[in-house]
Amino acid sequence: MTDGTADSGDRGGLTRRQVGWLSMALGGALALAPLPAGPADAAPGTAAAASGRPTLRHGSPERAGLLAASLRQLVADAQAFLGPSPKHPWYAGAVLLAGRGGTVALHEPIGRAVRYSAYDETTDTGVEFPAGRQLPMTRDTVFDLASVSKLFTSILAVQQIERGALELEGRVASYLPDFGRAGKQDVTVRQLLTHTSGFRAWLPLYKAPTYEERVRLVLDEAPLNPPGTAYLYSDLNLISLQLVLERITGRALDTLLREEITGPLGLDSTRYNPPASWRPGIAATEDARPPWSGLDRGLVWGEVHDENAFSLGGVAGHAGVFSCAWDLAVLGRTLLNGGSYGRARILRPESVELMFTDFNTAFPGDEHGLGFELYQHWYMGAMATPRTAGHTGFTGTSLVLDPTTDSFLIVLGNSVHPVRGWRSGSAPRAAAGNNLARAVPVHPGRGRTAWFSGMANAADATLALPPLDTSAGDARLRCALWWDTEPVSDVLALESTTDGGTTWQPVPFTTVRPGEEPEDHPAGTATGWSGRAWHRLTAPLPADRRLVLRWRCTTDRLYVGRGAYVDALRVEAGGGVLFDDSRPRDAALVEATGWAASGD
Repeated sequence: MTDGTADSGDRGGLTRRQVGWLSMALGGALALAPLPAGPADAAPGTAAAASGRPTLRHGSPERAGLLAASLRQLVADAQAFLGPSPKHPWYAGAVLLAGRGGTVALHEPIGRAVRYSAYDETTDTGVEFPAGRQLPMTRDTVFDLASVSKLFTSILAVQQIERGALELEGRVASYLPDFGRAGKQDVTVRQLLTHTSGFRAWLPLYKAPTYEERVRLVLDEAPLNPPGTAYLYSDLNLISLQLVLERITGRALDTLLREEITGPLGLDSTRYNPPASWRPGIAATEDARPPWSGLDRGLVWGEVHDENAFSLGGVAGHAGVFSCAWDLAVLGRTLLNGGSYGRARILRPESVELMFTDFNTAFPGDEHGLGFELYQHWYMGAMATPRTAGHTGFTGTSLVLDPTTDSFLIVLGNSVHPVRGWRSGSAPRAAAGNNLARAVPVHPGRGRTAWFSGMANAADATLALPPLDTSAGDARLRCALWWDTEPVSDVLALESTTDGGTTWQPVPFTTVRPGEEPEDHPAGTATGWSGRAWHRLTAPLPADRRLVLRWRCTTDRLYVGRGAYVDALRVEAGGGVLFDDSRPRDAALVEATGWAASGD
């Protein structure tokens, strides 16, 4: 099942190391033009930057380099979604896990893993189990991951690419001849992994009477679009990839999962088709009955929720994996480590780089690595960067990995319990992403404080300087600027007025990030990703006896980035200094006009 929408972003370039290895992965078909960017380095000073391969342990926010107040807010916001969101609870319960480097600084269960025995469609209410039969969430509660399962299938595929058994640009039909029917003869492995194969989103495979006929429906399906011409998220891509993997390895997908991922990493709570003995520790999902479900199964608890995965015996490339928050954190840490965890290695660093590389530059807003979605504010919140990778699951699950700050976030909820229609949007995931992003400190460019825009939706925050006499000419603003906003939708603007604020004009400026070329901003605005680093800003100013400058940050009602910071403000004209926020008097004048000072 599909679960969400997307936003757009920008990219950097491939490293020489990536170019060389990518050529081998493509089997010699080196088509580099549309393939930018390897993962950003871990944030300086983090455990990953220091050791390269941290393993996980619980610890304090301070040990993780995170702000405790923001993590407390993460939990508080998540608990709010146990109530009407907006009409029904978004989930009956959840397990939240967040950390940075080798430290898990938050691992918190909320709500109930099992609450409802059924759904009453006549009253649109859940029929609750007696209190003694309801089960609370625990740290170790196991969840049906739904489409987060796609990440495991993708990792298994990248392993085979790494070993030479698959080529990234190899045609799927060369491994699975029957796949070439109905116009799919040119679909490549990469297009399956990036949802650009042309497949429709979904087919009701469960309506076919046998496993063989369900598979045949996939093989006989004609693409909606010519391969490579459009992005369309489809479960059929990963089901097809499952068939390829099973053909080339001679092993079933659940065996591959156990032998190649969960066994080496010690993920003891991760598997397909959990045994009946696990049921008390598993979060229940839906009272599955027509018309909202394709199958009449009653309360689904301990078995895969997805109808197609259920019809395929519980083992499917697109859904069916069960896991807990800790196991997913270990998997995330493994990828942030470059494919290793402790003494185990499941991927080479170059392979992980491909999973964090955007192959969909032709489809802005649908950034996608091999298996991973990239730069998606709608569920990553302010954690979203061009390097941030993740995935969601229809049952209410999500995993987000941000290599730019070496942080990771797992939100596992049972949001289809008791019925899928109760949840709306992806607000709990985005809120959690906002709070974890806020928990990563932004250290001021100078001194102990900087001016911060905040991270509110539908906001218009301003920072104004007092009136300045720039009539002596050659006036110039200098400051330090840090910004990370939702691209295009949220904008930071530098403006000036000479008539007391009746009208405002844009002030063009230039920014320079250390080690990079200057970037001009002729419209006087900045938006999107700036590398989460301080930039030096200069801007020529008009001559006027009462010139007022202001920074204005506007956000729309949906998603936000990490915000904007301004520091080290200095205005010069005629060879003299008109304003310098390092002087207590000038700083006080600015503080009275707009944003609150922030030391994080």
